[in-house]
Amino acid sequence: VQLQASGGGLVQTGDSLRLSCAVSGRTFSSYVMGWFRRAPGKERDFVAAVRWSGGSTYYAQSVKGRFTVSRDSAKNTVYLQMDNLGPEDTAVYYCAVRTTYHGGITYYSNRNQYDFWGQGTLVTVSS
Repeated sequence: VQLQASGGGLVQTGDSLRLSCAVSGRTFSSYVMGWFRRAPGKERDFVAAVRWSGGSTYYAQSVKGRFTVSRDSAKNTVYLQMDNLGPEDTAVYYCAVRTTYHGGITYYSNRNQYDFWGQGTLVTVSS
């Protein structure tokens, strides 16, 4: 399984950005896609997750109401729409996939639940 994240860049406070993560190599009828981020000097933190079947979503409190995760089944791609960005959102963003699903969507805020990871895309928000 390969994950290709893209869409990062340099933006200003208040701007929007959309990240994409294309999944290739295999398809799974029941899996979860997650977004995580690592800010400078910090650990990789959960941002959002979406269940491929049904579209259930879950967000970190810090991004709730500003970020929206979605998926396009035809393109096998998951998106992270980020609005009203601030300097605190500066980080390398990673997408990840969990190839099976059990429990609730909130279970997948734990980065240890994911099987494959993309390479990361850098988002820098200037003040």
